[in-house]
Amino acid sequence: MESPRILALPVGQLQSNCYLISDPQTRQTVIIDPGDSADYIERIISDNHLLPEQIFATHGHFDHIMAATELKLAYNIPFLINCRDRFLVNNMASSANHFIGIDPGPPPEINSCLDREKNIKIGSHKFNIIKTPGHTPGSICLYNKNHKILLTGDTLFADGGIGRTDFSYSSQEEIIRSLEMIFTLPDEIIIHPGHGRSSTVGEEKKNHLF
Repeated sequence: MESPRILALPVGQLQSNCYLISDPQTRQTVIIDPGDSADYIERIISDNHLLPEQIFATHGHFDHIMAATELKLAYNIPFLINCRDRFLVNNMASSANHFIGIDPGPPPEINSCLDREKNIKIGSHKFNIIKTPGHTPGSICLYNKNHKILLTGDTLFADGGIGRTDFSYSSQEEIIRSLEMIFTLPDEIIIHPGHGRSSTVGEEKKNHLF
């Protein structure tokens, strides 16, 4: 089976990675972490003849969801997130104003919660949902074992980076447990993080000696 196609689009002032993951055969696509620049994302979707079906967020921070409302309307598709982060979605506008001084408009309506879901499908490809709390209570990763793909959101970055845990709702203990779980995966798994370049599980193990 042909590997899912992954397009990484750094967007917004904080250069969050929005991912367009598609089935090359059917062009069925999910939009992951549309943090900003809806017009740009729509143009890439059009240029590549993709067919968006759903929007997912790895967590609820504003820089991963600010374009979700516009994209929901453009394609008439649902927005899904682990609803432990609902409070962050609801606070999107105030957070964006506080951190980067903009008004992004209303937050996206959550159409379905990922709290109890085990996987998502993108065409013929299945991605397992891995709960990785710590940076936020509802942080998740998306994992496709067959094609060695792991989307880590802001839980794990390349070059030894991890998500902030100095927010009142964050937990250093939980993110360490989440990282320990990620590091049980095979070394060759490719990490696609919420910011910055890709890496591998094996490479990041070397950077995190617990």
